[in-house]
Amino acid sequence: MDLHTIRQELRTHAVYDIPLRVTYYARVSSESDEQLNSLGNQITYYEDLIRKNKAWTFIPGYIDEGLSGISTKKRESFNRMIDDAGADKFDLVITKEISRFARNTVDSLVTIRELKAKGVEVFFEKENIYPFDSKGELMITIMSSIAQEESRSISENITWGMRKNMARGKVTMAYGKFLGYRRGADGKPEIVEEEAEVVRRIYRLYLDGHTVREITRILTGDGIPTPSGKNCNWSVSTIMSILRNEKYKGDALLQKVYTADFLNKKMKKNNGVLPQYYVENSHPAIIDEETFDLVQAELAKRGGSSRGRRSGSVFDRKVICGDCGHFYGQKLWYSDASGRVYVWRCTHKYDATPNCGAPVVREDE
Repeated sequence: MDLHTIRQELRTHAVYDIPLRVTYYARVSSESDEQLNSLGNQITYYEDLIRKNKAWTFIPGYIDEGLSGISTKKRESFNRMIDDAGADKFDLVITKEISRFARNTVDSLVTIRELKAKGVEVFFEKENIYPFDSKGELMITIMSSIAQEESRSISENITWGMRKNMARGKVTMAYGKFLGYRRGADGKPEIVEEEAEVVRRIYRLYLDGHTVREITRILTGDGIPTPSGKNCNWSVSTIMSILRNEKYKGDALLQKVYTADFLNKKMKKNNGVLPQYYVENSHPAIIDEETFDLVQAELAKRGGSSRGRRSGSVFDRKVICGDCGHFYGQKLWYSDASGRVYVWRCTHKYDATPNCGAPVVREDE
C-alpha cells in the first residue's frame, strides 16, 4: 500500500480495519523483574493483537531490554527496525506509548518523519495518535516534550539521590567492569580472590620495573581476562586505571565524574565542579596501603606515563639509602671505547637541599 493511500485510509477508518503488514516495538528501561515482566506482557499483548486481526499480516516485533529511551543511538532493535522500514518489510509499527518510543523530542520527531518518508506509520496506542493524521505531528511534538521533561525530572531525582548517598559515604561499584570485587550477599563489596591475585600481580610487575605496556603484553600473552571479561586483550589505559584506583586499598573517592547532559548521558571528569567525598576503609583492601603508595610514587617518578625505568638490574628497588631511606637507582657514569660504566646512587641525592650525603657506588663493586 503506498504512502498516499495509507494516509487517506487513516483519515477515514480505524487503523484496525486496514489491510497492512504490521509489527510492534517494545522496550523497558531496566532489567528488573518487574520491568521484564512488563516487557513480556507487551510482547504477548501485541502479538495476539496483530495475529487476531484478519486484515493484518504479522511481522515479528522489535524488542530492546534494559535500555534508556532518552537516546535511540544504542537501541539495536530500534535501529534495525528503521533499517527494515527502508527495506519495505512492514507498513505499520504499533507501540505502547510515546515514552516507550523515545523520551527525546528531537529523536522522536526525526524518527517519525524518517518512517513517514519510507511509507511507514507508527500507531501510539495509549495516546491514540497517528502521525500521518493532519494533527498527528502536533500531538507528537506536545506529548514528546512532556515525556522529555518527565525524563529530565526522573534523571534529576536519581542524580539527587546518588549525591545524597555519596555525601553519606555510601560506596557503589560497577562490578561488571571492576576487577577483584563482586557484590556480596549483604550488598557490600567482597573480594574475588582469583581476580584479586591478578590485581596484585599488576602491582608487583610495575614495582619490579616493568612498563605498563609490558604488563599488557604479559597479561594478554597469559590469556588473563580483562575486567569486563569479554576478552584477554589488555590495554594501557586499563592497567593505568587499576594502578591509580584507590578502591584497591580499601578507600573510595566518590563523584570522580558527573553527567553533564541528561539527554546524551555524556560524562565529564569532575574538576571541582561538584563536591567530592573520600571514604576511608569503606571495603576490604586488595592492595596494602604501603604498596599502593609506592606505586603512586613510582607513577609520579615516571611522569605518570606508561614508560618504565631503563634499569633491568637485579638490584633495582632493593638497595636502600641509609641516610634518607629512598631507593638507590642505576645511573650511567660515563661511556668510552671500552664500554659503559654504571654507578648506583640515592635517587634523591640531588633532588633536595641539602643534597643527600650517601656515597655513590660503582656497579662492579
